[in-house]
Amino acid sequence: MMSSPAIESTSNIERVRNAFSTQAPMFDSYDASNPILRWMRRQVYKHEEEFLAPGDSIFELNAGTGIDAVHFAQRGHSVFAVDNSEGMLNELKMKVDKFHLEDRISIECRSYTELHSLPERRFDHIFSNFGGLNCIPDLRAVTGELHRFLKPGGTVTFVIMPHVCPWELLHLAKGNTKLALRRLSGRGAAANIEGVQFQTFYFSPLEVVRSFGDQYELVKLRGLASVSPPPHMADFARTYPRIYETLARLDERVSQIPPFNRWADHCIITMKLLP
Repeated sequence: MMSSPAIESTSNIERVRNAFSTQAPMFDSYDASNPILRWMRRQVYKHEEEFLAPGDSIFELNAGTGIDAVHFAQRGHSVFAVDNSEGMLNELKMKVDKFHLEDRISIECRSYTELHSLPERRFDHIFSNFGGLNCIPDLRAVTGELHRFLKPGGTVTFVIMPHVCPWELLHLAKGNTKLALRRLSGRGAAANIEGVQFQTFYFSPLEVVRSFGDQYELVKLRGLASVSPPPHMADFARTYPRIYETLARLDERVSQIPPFNRWADHCIITMKLLP
């Protein structure tokens, strides 16, 4: 007997929660040691600064260990951070205590597939970073609820993994077809974190935009790591730092130009809720 998509999605979310709870104690050290991730995060922040006014409120989905929540809170924003992983949120709580951000950051353990169970509350901006939303097969399970949490004219930014990553396609030359073509499968691809297996799903920018429906309009689309290599190639950046820096600078220049804003490791997509 086949499982329904809803049951399969719930099971996958549970596996994701277990995987990231296990990874949580090591997550920050990995992030800090990866030069590509550090560059990517800087580009995301530059993008976000275009849409955030002083003192804005942010609803962050899949907040993880709170690296982004702390960044925004320390710059004067208030952040409501939700995540499905208690392990990740424990790390965030320690940061809140360490940096005395109790008045800036509030936390709740909840999956972004359960937003319907949250009381209505309005934010200036909704934010989800680094492919957290790639863990569900249908983005409408999330986007269909966001209007309940966004002020009219407010913005949503998703940093999400698309179907085409040029650097992964290069692995075809090495005969690694599994890595090279993993994003092109409509059934998703298997991922493994700390020995826990789960499915990841990929979305083109057009699929992301369509998932929002007619209430929203696209205001900005950027590629992230299309010319420069993705984070799993951090050794390339360490071994050839000058080449990597040149590629990263080029990436920044072409990030809004097709096809580089669609073919990348991640795409930064900002939508606006129409008044």
